[in-house]
Amino acid sequence: MKRVIAIAMQKGGVGKTTTAVNLAASLAATKRRVLLIDMDPQGNTTMGSGVDKSQLERSTCEVLLGECLLADALVPIQHGGGFTLLPANQDLTAAEVRLLTLPIGRETKLRQALAPKRNDYDLVLIDCPPALNMLTVNALVAADSVLIPMQCEYYALEGLSALLSTVEQIRAAVNPQLAIEGVLRTMFDPRNNLANEVSAQLIAHFGDKVFRTVIPRNIRLAEAPSFGKPALFHDKESRGALAYLALAGEMIRREEESTGLVRSTTPLTPGTALAADAATATDLTAPIAHSAPAQAPAAKPVEVGTMSAPVNAAPAQAEDRTR
Repeated sequence: MKRVIAIAMQKGGVGKTTTAVNLAASLAATKRRVLLIDMDPQGNTTMGSGVDKSQLERSTCEVLLGECLLADALVPIQHGGGFTLLPANQDLTAAEVRLLTLPIGRETKLRQALAPKRNDYDLVLIDCPPALNMLTVNALVAADSVLIPMQCEYYALEGLSALLSTVEQIRAAVNPQLAIEGVLRTMFDPRNNLANEVSAQLIAHFGDKVFRTVIPRNIRLAEAPSFGKPALFHDKESRGALAYLALAGEMIRREEESTGLVRSTTPLTPGTALAADAATATDLTAPIAHSAPAQAPAAKPVEVGTMSAPVNAAPAQAEDRTR
């Protein structure tokens, strides 16, 4: 794939970090080489990957300030097939302040640091902070595209509008190739009429840019970070974990359709059957009735090597929320 994707949204609490960690794990399970970059001073991506942010000797901070090479700060994550992490902690706040004092080149620091290692990975995911600050700008300048996690509510729509404006400015100023990877609906409850209405608006406005995969509200996704691992390795059969496998499958299918290339892959999770019937993605492309949850057609699995990842199966039901 050889792409850099920034996972960004101005509003907090929409699932950026959850998406970054679980998508990295799901893509790594298909034998893709994945680098996950934590650009948030809160360090939640670092902790959610099982790395203690308080014990870091080198992090994104040192890389951005040119005090060490990116390769020297990388940490291998051993869950399942494994991916590579560039960790972060609160020191990143100081890095941002120092970047703001630079007269030129402050928005390109991450792109320059990433350049020597970019071709070593099939996919680079960048978890951005919940603000349109210099750290987010660095991520957008370094990225080929932006994946936008979107909770289907009014305030998230406001954040989306601000982010799209920033993307246009970045295109005009320094990164004309920056594209929208897609809009991902997260923490979705199909019984909520407002969520259905906002979802319909997103589809009407963005069309195919809205991922058909929908991430449901799921307790396993919420509790996995406390165990320091992605949900795929906390409870591989939970609806949240399977939804991110479906998202990985959809992204791979899109890439193969656009390039005409098909890559054979085998899941790396020992003893784990990533079955086709393990679906959580919801197809909301059909008109949505206000009085009832969206209905979905039968699942059509996307083959990811030997992993079959459905992209439009039935939505999560209330009784499954304990999973």
